[in-house]
Amino acid sequence: MIVRAVAVMFLSRLGSLNALEQTRSSRFWRGWLGARMPSADSIGRVCARMEVDGLRRLQHAIYTRLKRMKALPPPAHGLMAAVVDGHESHATFRRHCDGCLERVIHTEKGDKIQYYHRHVALELVGQDLRIMLDAEPLRPGEDEVTAALRLLERVLVTYPRAFDVVLGDALYATSPFFNYLTQHGKYTLAVLKDERRDLLEDARALIAQAAPVSERNGTCQRSCWDIEGFTSWPQVQAPVRVVRSLEIRTTRRQLTRQEEQAESDWMWVTTLPKAMASTGTVVQLGHSRWSIENHGFNELVNRWHADHVYKHQAAAMLVFCLIAMICLNVFLAFYGRNIKPAARRAASMLFVSGQIAAELRSGPRMGVGCDSS
Repeated sequence: MIVRAVAVMFLSRLGSLNALEQTRSSRFWRGWLGARMPSADSIGRVCARMEVDGLRRLQHAIYTRLKRMKALPPPAHGLMAAVVDGHESHATFRRHCDGCLERVIHTEKGDKIQYYHRHVALELVGQDLRIMLDAEPLRPGEDEVTAALRLLERVLVTYPRAFDVVLGDALYATSPFFNYLTQHGKYTLAVLKDERRDLLEDARALIAQAAPVSERNGTCQRSCWDIEGFTSWPQVQAPVRVVRSLEIRTTRRQLTRQEEQAESDWMWVTTLPKAMASTGTVVQLGHSRWSIENHGFNELVNRWHADHVYKHQAAAMLVFCLIAMICLNVFLAFYGRNIKPAARRAASMLFVSGQIAAELRSGPRMGVGCDSS
Protein backbone atom coordinates (compact mmCIF):
# COMPACT_ATOMS: atom_id res chain seq x y z
CA MET A 1 0.00 0.00 0.00
CA ILE A 2 2.79 2.44 0.92
CA VAL A 3 4.76 1.76 -2.26
CA ARG A 4 1.65 2.23 -4.38
CA ALA A 5 0.91 5.56 -2.69
CA VAL A 6 4.49 6.82 -3.12
CA ALA A 7 4.46 5.70 -6.76
CA VAL A 8 1.39 7.85 -7.40
CA MET A 9 3.13 10.77 -5.71
CA PHE A 10 6.07 10.50 -8.12
CA LEU A 11 3.99 9.80 -11.22
CA SER A 12 1.78 12.80 -10.53
CA ARG A 13 4.89 14.82 -9.55
CA LEU A 14 3.39 16.22 -6.38
CA GLY A 15 6.78 16.89 -4.80
CA SER A 16 6.14 16.12 -1.12
CA LEU A 17 4.34 13.77 1.22
CA ASN A 18 2.27 16.67 2.53
CA ALA A 19 1.05 17.43 -0.99
CA LEU A 20 0.19 13.75 -1.35
CA GLU A 21 -1.71 13.77 1.93
CA GLN A 22 -3.89 16.63 0.68
CA THR A 23 -5.33 14.26 -1.94
CA ARG A 24 -6.62 11.74 0.66
CA SER A 25 -10.22 12.69 -0.06
CA SER A 26 -9.90 11.75 -3.74
CA ARG A 27 -12.05 8.82 -4.91
CA PHE A 28 -8.94 7.53 -6.65
CA TRP A 29 -7.49 6.00 -3.49
CA ARG A 30 -10.41 3.68 -2.82
CA GLY A 31 -9.86 1.95 -6.14
CA TRP A 32 -6.07 2.12 -6.12
CA LEU A 33 -5.36 1.11 -2.51
CA GLY A 34 -8.62 -0.46 -1.46
CA ALA A 35 -8.39 1.62 1.72
CA ARG A 36 -7.88 5.14 2.95
CA MET A 37 -4.46 6.53 2.11
CA PRO A 38 -2.05 6.67 5.09
CA SER A 39 -0.87 9.99 6.48
CA ALA A 40 2.41 11.61 5.49
CA ASP A 41 4.01 10.68 8.82
CA SER A 42 2.94 7.05 8.45
CA ILE A 43 4.38 6.83 4.93
CA GLY A 44 7.72 8.24 6.07
CA ARG A 45 7.86 5.96 9.10
CA VAL A 46 7.10 2.81 7.07
CA CYS A 47 9.62 3.72 4.35
CA ALA A 48 12.32 4.05 7.00
CA ARG A 49 11.71 0.40 7.97
CA MET A 50 11.12 -1.02 4.51
CA GLU A 51 13.41 -3.63 2.97
CA VAL A 52 14.81 -2.52 -0.38
CA ASP A 53 15.23 -6.04 -1.79
CA GLY A 54 11.58 -6.11 -2.81
CA LEU A 55 11.96 -2.84 -4.72
CA ARG A 56 15.03 -4.17 -6.51
CA ARG A 57 13.13 -7.32 -7.47
CA LEU A 58 10.38 -5.12 -8.88
CA GLN A 59 12.98 -3.18 -10.87
CA HIS A 60 14.36 -6.45 -12.23
CA ALA A 61 10.86 -7.58 -13.21
CA ILE A 62 10.38 -4.37 -15.22
CA TYR A 63 13.71 -4.91 -16.98
CA THR A 64 12.86 -8.54 -17.73
CA ARG A 65 9.49 -7.54 -19.18
CA LEU A 66 11.10 -4.94 -21.43
CA LYS A 67 13.70 -7.41 -22.67
CA ARG A 68 11.12 -10.13 -23.28
CA MET A 69 9.04 -7.72 -25.35
CA LYS A 70 12.15 -6.55 -27.25
CA ALA A 71 11.54 -3.01 -26.04
CA LEU A 72 15.15 -2.42 -25.03
CA PRO A 73 17.26 -2.91 -28.18
CA PRO A 74 20.98 -1.98 -28.17
CA PRO A 75 22.32 1.03 -30.10
CA ALA A 76 23.40 0.64 -33.73
CA HIS A 77 26.93 -0.36 -32.72
CA GLY A 78 25.52 -3.37 -30.83
CA LEU A 79 27.05 -2.70 -27.40
CA MET A 80 24.81 -2.16 -24.38
CA ALA A 81 26.41 0.27 -21.96
CA ALA A 82 25.92 0.77 -18.25
CA VAL A 83 26.81 4.23 -16.91
CA VAL A 84 27.85 4.65 -13.28
CA ASP A 85 28.00 8.04 -11.60
CA GLY A 86 27.57 9.63 -8.21
CA HIS A 87 24.83 12.07 -7.26
CA GLU A 88 24.51 14.25 -4.18
CA SER A 89 20.88 14.46 -3.20
CA HIS A 90 21.04 17.26 -0.65
CA ALA A 91 23.28 19.11 1.80
CA THR A 92 22.51 20.96 5.03
CA PHE A 93 24.25 22.49 8.03
CA ARG A 94 21.40 21.73 10.44
CA ARG A 95 19.79 18.31 10.23
CA HIS A 96 21.69 15.04 10.14
CA CYS A 97 21.13 11.33 10.61
CA ASP A 98 23.29 8.25 11.18
CA GLY A 99 23.80 7.83 7.43
CA CYS A 100 24.91 11.41 6.74
CA LEU A 101 28.32 12.10 5.27
CA GLU A 102 30.25 15.04 6.68
CA ARG A 103 32.62 17.64 5.27
CA VAL A 104 34.12 20.87 6.55
CA ILE A 105 33.11 24.05 4.73
CA HIS A 106 35.32 27.11 5.15
CA THR A 107 33.27 30.30 5.55
CA GLU A 108 33.97 33.90 6.51
CA LYS A 109 32.60 33.13 9.98
CA GLY A 110 34.79 30.05 10.41
CA ASP A 111 34.63 26.37 9.58
CA LYS A 112 31.26 24.64 9.58
CA ILE A 113 30.34 20.97 9.29
CA GLN A 114 28.02 20.24 6.39
CA TYR A 115 25.93 17.06 6.29
CA TYR A 116 25.00 15.48 2.98
CA HIS A 117 23.85 12.27 1.30
CA ARG A 118 25.35 10.87 -1.89
CA HIS A 119 24.68 7.71 -3.85
CA VAL A 120 26.04 5.96 -6.93
CA ALA A 121 23.50 5.03 -9.60
CA LEU A 122 23.68 2.78 -12.64
CA GLU A 123 21.81 3.53 -15.85
CA LEU A 124 21.37 1.15 -18.78
CA VAL A 125 21.67 2.89 -22.17
CA GLY A 126 19.73 1.31 -25.03
CA GLN A 127 19.01 2.51 -28.54
CA ASP A 128 16.22 4.92 -27.65
CA LEU A 129 15.32 3.93 -24.10
CA ARG A 130 17.37 4.45 -20.96
CA ILE A 131 16.47 2.93 -17.60
CA MET A 132 17.91 3.44 -14.13
CA LEU A 133 18.67 -0.01 -12.74
CA ASP A 134 19.92 0.48 -9.18
CA ALA A 135 21.52 2.80 -6.65
CA GLU A 136 23.91 2.39 -3.75
CA PRO A 137 24.46 5.01 -1.01
CA LEU A 138 27.93 6.07 0.04
CA ARG A 139 28.77 5.14 3.60
CA PRO A 140 30.65 7.45 5.98
CA GLY A 141 34.39 7.34 5.32
CA GLU A 142 34.32 5.73 1.86
CA ASP A 143 34.79 7.13 -1.64
CA GLU A 144 32.53 6.93 -4.68
CA VAL A 145 34.44 4.13 -6.43
CA THR A 146 34.09 1.87 -3.38
CA ALA A 147 30.31 2.34 -3.41
CA ALA A 148 30.26 1.79 -7.18
CA LEU A 149 32.08 -1.54 -6.82
CA ARG A 150 29.58 -2.62 -4.18
CA LEU A 151 26.78 -1.63 -6.56
CA LEU A 152 28.35 -3.54 -9.45
CA GLU A 153 28.83 -6.61 -7.29
CA ARG A 154 25.07 -6.80 -6.84
CA VAL A 155 24.14 -5.71 -10.37
CA LEU A 156 26.43 -8.26 -12.06
CA VAL A 157 24.61 -11.04 -10.21
CA THR A 158 21.12 -9.69 -10.94
CA TYR A 159 21.77 -8.50 -14.52
CA PRO A 160 24.65 -10.70 -15.75
CA ARG A 161 23.96 -10.15 -19.47
CA ALA A 162 22.30 -6.74 -19.43
CA PHE A 163 25.35 -4.78 -20.60
CA ASP A 164 28.74 -5.22 -22.25
CA VAL A 165 30.70 -2.15 -21.17
CA VAL A 166 30.66 0.12 -18.12
CA LEU A 167 31.16 3.87 -18.62
CA GLY A 168 32.44 6.34 -16.04
CA ASP A 169 34.03 9.75 -15.68
CA ALA A 170 37.69 10.36 -14.77
CA LEU A 171 37.04 9.37 -11.17
CA TYR A 172 36.55 5.76 -12.29
CA ALA A 173 39.83 5.54 -14.20
CA THR A 174 41.34 3.47 -11.40
CA SER A 175 42.97 0.06 -11.49
CA PRO A 176 40.60 -1.56 -8.93
CA PHE A 177 37.62 -0.51 -11.03
CA PHE A 178 39.12 -1.68 -14.35
CA ASN A 179 40.44 -4.95 -12.89
CA TYR A 180 37.15 -5.81 -11.19
CA LEU A 181 35.19 -5.50 -14.43
CA THR A 182 37.84 -7.35 -16.44
CA GLN A 183 37.68 -10.24 -13.99
CA HIS A 184 33.90 -10.38 -14.47
CA GLY A 185 34.05 -10.35 -18.27
CA LYS A 186 32.97 -6.73 -18.80
CA TYR A 187 34.72 -3.96 -20.70
CA THR A 188 35.40 -0.54 -19.20
CA LEU A 189 35.62 2.98 -20.62
CA ALA A 190 36.51 6.08 -18.58
CA VAL A 191 37.66 9.63 -19.15
CA LEU A 192 41.45 9.98 -19.04
CA LYS A 193 42.77 13.27 -17.71
CA ASP A 194 45.06 12.57 -14.74
CA GLU A 195 48.22 14.54 -15.51
CA ARG A 196 50.28 12.38 -13.19
CA ARG A 197 49.77 9.21 -15.17
CA ASP A 198 52.52 7.73 -17.33
CA LEU A 199 49.74 6.40 -19.56
CA LEU A 200 48.58 9.91 -20.42
CA GLU A 201 52.11 11.08 -21.16
CA ASP A 202 52.80 8.09 -23.43
CA ALA A 203 49.47 8.51 -25.21
CA ARG A 204 50.10 12.19 -25.91
CA ALA A 205 53.59 11.42 -27.22
CA LEU A 206 52.30 8.80 -29.66
CA ILE A 207 49.30 10.88 -30.68
CA ALA A 208 51.61 13.78 -31.55
CA GLN A 209 53.35 11.53 -34.08
CA ALA A 210 50.21 10.05 -35.64
CA ALA A 211 47.87 11.49 -38.23
CA PRO A 212 44.23 11.85 -37.13
CA VAL A 213 41.17 10.48 -38.85
CA SER A 214 38.77 13.34 -39.54
CA GLU A 215 35.02 13.20 -40.09
CA ARG A 216 32.05 15.50 -39.95
CA ASN A 217 28.87 14.60 -38.12
CA GLY A 218 26.24 17.27 -38.58
CA THR A 219 27.55 20.46 -36.99
CA CYS A 220 30.54 18.68 -35.41
CA GLN A 221 33.95 18.39 -37.08
CA ARG A 222 35.86 15.62 -35.35
CA SER A 223 39.53 14.55 -35.51
CA CYS A 224 40.29 11.24 -33.81
CA TRP A 225 43.40 9.35 -32.73
CA ASP A 226 43.09 5.70 -31.68
CA ILE A 227 46.02 3.72 -30.23
CA GLU A 228 45.80 0.40 -28.40
CA GLY A 229 48.23 -1.93 -26.63
CA PHE A 230 49.35 0.46 -23.88
CA THR A 231 51.14 -1.17 -20.95
CA SER A 232 51.99 2.12 -19.22
CA TRP A 233 49.35 1.41 -16.59
CA PRO A 234 50.92 -1.65 -14.93
CA GLN A 235 48.31 -1.84 -12.15
CA VAL A 236 45.70 -2.82 -14.75
CA GLN A 237 45.80 -6.51 -15.60
CA ALA A 238 45.39 -6.07 -19.38
CA PRO A 239 46.68 -3.66 -22.05
CA VAL A 240 44.45 -0.65 -22.57
CA ARG A 241 43.47 1.53 -25.49
CA VAL A 242 43.42 5.33 -25.65
CA VAL A 243 41.13 7.31 -27.94
CA ARG A 244 41.32 11.07 -28.36
CA SER A 245 38.61 13.14 -30.04
CA LEU A 246 39.20 16.79 -30.87
CA GLU A 247 35.79 18.25 -31.69
CA ILE A 248 34.74 21.61 -33.13
CA ARG A 249 31.01 22.31 -32.96
CA THR A 250 29.33 25.10 -34.88
CA THR A 251 26.31 26.77 -33.32
CA ARG A 252 24.18 29.69 -34.44
CA ARG A 253 23.21 32.19 -31.77
CA GLN A 254 19.49 32.84 -31.67
CA LEU A 255 19.81 36.56 -30.94
CA THR A 256 22.53 37.59 -33.40
CA ARG A 257 22.13 34.71 -35.89
CA GLN A 258 25.90 34.52 -36.05
CA GLU A 259 27.75 31.22 -36.08
CA GLU A 260 30.17 30.44 -33.26
CA GLN A 261 32.60 27.56 -32.87
CA ALA A 262 33.33 25.72 -29.62
CA GLU A 263 36.25 23.33 -29.30
CA SER A 264 36.41 20.38 -26.93
CA ASP A 265 39.20 17.85 -26.43
CA TRP A 266 38.21 14.41 -25.14
CA MET A 267 40.41 11.48 -24.19
CA TRP A 268 39.22 8.07 -23.02
CA VAL A 269 40.93 4.93 -21.79
CA THR A 270 39.19 1.62 -22.43
CA THR A 271 39.67 -2.13 -22.46
CA LEU A 272 37.50 -2.45 -25.59
CA PRO A 273 39.61 -3.89 -28.46
CA LYS A 274 39.46 -2.38 -31.94
CA ALA A 275 38.06 -5.64 -33.28
CA MET A 276 34.93 -5.11 -31.15
CA ALA A 277 34.52 -1.33 -31.16
CA SER A 278 35.60 1.09 -33.87
CA THR A 279 36.93 4.55 -33.11
CA GLY A 280 33.53 6.07 -33.79
CA THR A 281 31.90 3.56 -31.44
CA VAL A 282 34.29 4.45 -28.61
CA VAL A 283 33.60 8.16 -29.16
CA GLN A 284 29.86 7.53 -29.14
CA LEU A 285 30.14 5.46 -25.98
CA GLY A 286 32.28 8.12 -24.35
CA HIS A 287 29.64 10.76 -24.96
CA SER A 288 26.90 8.36 -23.82
CA ARG A 289 28.26 8.80 -20.31
CA TRP A 290 26.35 12.08 -20.10
CA SER A 291 23.08 10.20 -20.43
CA ILE A 292 22.91 9.51 -16.70
CA GLU A 293 23.17 13.25 -16.02
CA ASN A 294 20.84 14.51 -18.75
CA HIS A 295 18.25 11.74 -18.82
CA GLY A 296 18.72 10.36 -15.30
CA PHE A 297 19.63 12.74 -12.49
CA ASN A 298 18.39 15.95 -14.14
CA GLU A 299 15.07 14.38 -15.08
CA LEU A 300 14.56 12.89 -11.62
CA VAL A 301 15.50 16.09 -9.81
CA ASN A 302 13.88 18.76 -11.98
CA ARG A 303 10.72 16.90 -13.06
CA TRP A 304 10.20 14.22 -10.40
CA HIS A 305 11.39 16.02 -7.23
CA ALA A 306 13.62 13.07 -6.36
CA ASP A 307 16.04 15.23 -4.35
CA HIS A 308 13.34 16.32 -1.95
CA VAL A 309 14.03 14.97 1.55
CA TYR A 310 10.80 13.09 2.16
CA LYS A 311 12.18 11.51 5.33
CA HIS A 312 15.66 12.38 6.67
CA GLN A 313 16.73 8.83 7.40
CA ALA A 314 19.22 6.83 5.36
CA ALA A 315 17.03 3.78 4.70
CA ALA A 316 13.99 5.90 3.83
CA MET A 317 16.00 8.07 1.43
CA LEU A 318 17.18 4.98 -0.45
CA VAL A 319 13.61 3.66 -0.62
CA PHE A 320 12.30 6.92 -2.09
CA CYS A 321 15.21 7.00 -4.54
CA LEU A 322 14.51 3.46 -5.80
CA ILE A 323 10.76 4.08 -6.11
CA ALA A 324 11.46 7.26 -8.10
CA MET A 325 13.70 5.27 -10.46
CA ILE A 326 11.02 2.60 -10.91
CA CYS A 327 8.39 5.23 -11.70
CA LEU A 328 10.70 6.96 -14.17
CA ASN A 329 11.39 3.67 -15.97
CA VAL A 330 7.71 2.75 -16.17
CA PHE A 331 6.75 6.22 -17.37
CA LEU A 332 9.47 6.33 -20.07
CA ALA A 333 8.59 2.82 -21.25
CA PHE A 334 4.90 3.73 -21.40
CA TYR A 335 5.54 7.00 -23.22
CA GLY A 336 8.06 5.55 -25.67
CA ARG A 337 6.44 2.18 -26.35
CA ASN A 338 2.70 2.44 -25.65
CA ILE A 339 1.95 5.87 -27.12
CA LYS A 340 2.09 6.04 -30.90
CA PRO A 341 4.50 8.51 -32.56
CA ALA A 342 1.71 10.75 -33.82
CA ALA A 343 0.27 11.03 -30.31
CA ARG A 344 3.72 11.72 -28.84
CA ARG A 345 4.15 14.65 -31.20
CA ALA A 346 0.93 16.14 -29.86
CA ALA A 347 1.41 15.23 -26.19
CA SER A 348 4.71 15.88 -24.42
CA MET A 349 5.80 13.97 -21.33
CA LEU A 350 4.86 16.97 -19.21
CA PHE A 351 1.36 16.88 -20.69
CA VAL A 352 0.99 13.16 -19.93
CA SER A 353 2.19 13.64 -16.36
CA GLY A 354 -0.32 16.46 -16.02
CA GLN A 355 -3.07 14.09 -17.12
CA ILE A 356 -2.00 11.65 -14.40
CA ALA A 357 -2.17 14.39 -11.79
CA ALA A 358 -5.59 15.46 -13.06
CA GLU A 359 -6.84 11.89 -12.76
CA LEU A 360 -5.69 11.85 -9.14
CA ARG A 361 -7.45 15.10 -8.34
CA SER A 362 -10.75 14.20 -9.97
CA GLY A 363 -10.91 10.48 -9.25
CA PRO A 364 -11.04 7.68 -11.86
CA ARG A 365 -13.65 7.38 -14.56
CA MET A 366 -16.73 5.41 -13.61
CA GLY A 367 -16.05 1.69 -13.79
CA VAL A 368 -12.24 2.05 -13.89
CA GLY A 369 -10.66 1.09 -10.60
CA CYS A 370 -13.74 1.86 -8.45
CA ASP A 371 -17.38 1.02 -8.00
CA SER A 372 -20.27 3.27 -8.98
CA SER A 373 -21.45 4.10 -5.50
